[in-house]
Amino acid sequence: MLNVAIIGASGYTGVELVRLLSNHPNVVLRMVTSRQFAGQPISQVFPNLRNKVDLICENPDIDRLCASADLFFAAVPHKTAMDLVPQLRRAGRKVIDLSADFRLRDQAVYEEWYQPHSSAQFLGEAVYGLPELYRRDIAGSSLVANPGCYPTSIILGLAPLLKAGAIEPTTIIADSKSGTSGAGRVAQLGSLFCEVADGFRAYKVGGTHRHTPEIEQELSLLHGSPVRVTFTPHLLPISRGILSTVYARLQPGYTADAISQLYREMYADEPFVRVLPPDILPATQHVRGSNYCDIGFSIDQRTGRIIVLSAIDNIVKGAAGQAVQNLNIMHGFAETAGLSAVPLFP
Repeated sequence: MLNVAIIGASGYTGVELVRLLSNHPNVVLRMVTSRQFAGQPISQVFPNLRNKVDLICENPDIDRLCASADLFFAAVPHKTAMDLVPQLRRAGRKVIDLSADFRLRDQAVYEEWYQPHSSAQFLGEAVYGLPELYRRDIAGSSLVANPGCYPTSIILGLAPLLKAGAIEPTTIIADSKSGTSGAGRVAQLGSLFCEVADGFRAYKVGGTHRHTPEIEQELSLLHGSPVRVTFTPHLLPISRGILSTVYARLQPGYTADAISQLYREMYADEPFVRVLPPDILPATQHVRGSNYCDIGFSIDQRTGRIIVLSAIDNIVKGAAGQAVQNLNIMHGFAETAGLSAVPLFP
């Protein structure tokens, strides 16, 4: 059995990790940390865990932390992760980091969008943790940078088209909508019930969302040359889920059947990507609570554009579930271990 710990277990991603790992056949959860709730059972912080996981939240020093497990999930904000991860790695521990601190390969790009990077020497070690693209690299890695939720939905939606050269990369527009859990558990005015319920709004408009460089990094690697996108996120009055609608101009000669074949070929053996039939489009309620990414598309014959739709649960495939999927790959477990639950409906 693999001993694991969750650093920052009191956020939405942290509790989702606890929930998923509690049913993992190859893992023992040894420690959960929280400065805010230190000394309290995690099942008191999150009553859904009662009689399932009753570990006491701790705020240990680094030596006790390193001694507690072999692999760590760092479910902490950026900046906090870049200070913590190097200590774990120098102790020989494996890390799956769910912050943005090790996702961007270029230090200058990271610092343009975030802040100075104090652990840039680890950027070359980190593997971007999107299994559908980097499975082999993840398998041999000791530091995995778990992707962001919006990037996961957009990259998986566009990957077959960019790899085949089927779209004009200068025409990509990504319009994404997320549930409020994406804003985290800390109280913020913009995510209060009365601010969100019965409404729908965009935010971080005009290319200012910090997931933009991550999306562009991975799309550029798929295309083989720099790609820029217009990305606009929106906030939905739901607790969880992301629906991304991505537009691009098709290259001449691509039919719906040819596009379907591209998706079927790329994702044929992927356990968590479901390519939908032509007459069915993805919806957040059909992936809720699961590690699935559902993808569909339609071609606008009048404008020559393809519209790709991708749905994920933002705190499962968009965060905790993908992290567990990466753990499975890193340790040679069945990739679906701990993740085989059918989506919740209704």
